[in-house]
Amino acid sequence: MSDTLFSESTTLPAAGLLDGLDVLRLALTSQVYGAAVETPVSEAPRLSARVGNRVLLKREDQQPIFSFKLRGAYNKMSQLTAEERAKGVICASAGNHAQGVAFASQALGIPAVIVMPATTPDIKVQACRTRGAEVLLHGDSFSDAETRAYEVQQERGLTFVHPYDDPLVIAGQGTIALELLRQVEQDDYVVFVPVGGGGLIAGVASILRSLKPGVKIVGVEPDDSDAMQQSLQAGERVRLDTVGIFVDGVAVKQVGAYTFDLARRYVDDWVRVSTDEVCAAIKDVFDDTRAVLEPAGALSVAGLKKYAAEHGLQEETLVALTCGANINFDRLRHVSERTEIGEKREAILAVTIPERPGAFLQFIDLIGSRAITEFNYRYAPRDDARIFVGVQLGQASERQELLGLLQAHGYPALDLTDDELAKVHVRHMVGGRAPEAVNERVYAFTFPERPGALRDFLLNLQTGWNISLFHYRNHGSAHGRVLAGIQVSEDDLPKFAEFLSHLGYPAEEVTGNPAYRLFLT
Repeated sequence: MSDTLFSESTTLPAAGLLDGLDVLRLALTSQVYGAAVETPVSEAPRLSARVGNRVLLKREDQQPIFSFKLRGAYNKMSQLTAEERAKGVICASAGNHAQGVAFASQALGIPAVIVMPATTPDIKVQACRTRGAEVLLHGDSFSDAETRAYEVQQERGLTFVHPYDDPLVIAGQGTIALELLRQVEQDDYVVFVPVGGGGLIAGVASILRSLKPGVKIVGVEPDDSDAMQQSLQAGERVRLDTVGIFVDGVAVKQVGAYTFDLARRYVDDWVRVSTDEVCAAIKDVFDDTRAVLEPAGALSVAGLKKYAAEHGLQEETLVALTCGANINFDRLRHVSERTEIGEKREAILAVTIPERPGAFLQFIDLIGSRAITEFNYRYAPRDDARIFVGVQLGQASERQELLGLLQAHGYPALDLTDDELAKVHVRHMVGGRAPEAVNERVYAFTFPERPGALRDFLLNLQTGWNISLFHYRNHGSAHGRVLAGIQVSEDDLPKFAEFLSHLGYPAEEVTGNPAYRLFLT
């Protein structure tokens, strides 16, 4: 740790040498308020009543770009040397960091190049171009864009503005903690922080631990994008092979060196949450504020609810950082579908009933006063009918009670509430059986959401294999999700495995999935 305040002429400490007081000093001398604003802390009365604690929301979704990312980007860029400003900056991003850099570049008069994946929604591309940034579209993923950004940096001599692993960026995000110290006057509250690459939690935790050690910091990650928690368990930074695509604002395969070290020292606890829990949290915030958060923006609220329930917290003050509200409107369809499951107010079941007149009525009578939220069925010439049904629950414990009730009355029932394949695809395809589709292998693919992606897939497939099932649904993100059945003989399996390895799209075989076997075979 240095003995003097850092300035643009000083050399910043290397990763592992930066500590909480260093981050505090950088934050106290930051220049974030040339662009960012001090955001309010809002009460969440409805959510507070439900969880039995006082819930406060730190509203970073109210920044000029609707995200906290403006703080770090502006702090970094405002402290560049005159020579660095003249040459310009570059970053790789598909979302909020890109908009932060574009906003700062316009405000400071610094040329900016932003490299985005070709899959980036046009609304985000235009938001950056409107602010005068040069946007380069490259590849299908953030990793592709990042690789290209470093190449362009070397070609043009630009300064790279990292989205999270930079002391000035970390300190800029840490100014949120300085505001919290003034806005929440208690000494022993709990702060829930969303985690992607770790810049936000590194800044917030470093400062709170330095100035108010009685405050507890809990990091929140999606259960399919938990690079920080896996790294902490391993004792070193690990790189994930794949990350989930729903909470795209924190979908990072590897956390930063600075951020890993600071999080390891200053964060008290961690919690992972599911996609359904994030969707429910988006609705929770909407109910209290009428604001619509992006998935990453509601991540901390989902973590707050889960952590409070698992640890039996009562009558405590819990603060969630609502970090962003840049969501594509058409994505709300998916959010609304999953909210009731995330709140544990809906059960999704596969139930077998007799294929005879009056059977449906008997089944509905057994369900009783519970509302049916979904009911999918198609006639098939057999003794039994299989139905895909959604049932509204008053509380989470009713799910097991309902399963027991059905089975006690002779109705075989399978709980699909936590089955991703059933919720994303099968619910829309019930009844599509094809007994003629011999040797059918079923795969869940993730496609880049760009023109030509499906055509590329089909061109690669032209080797004699027949597509026997195909379901696609756009969820308003950079990636589409596809369920495909392909007829492949046993002799052809090695060749098909080679095809998958060269395809370039993530693929998972789901032929053994129980929902698929019940409804589609």
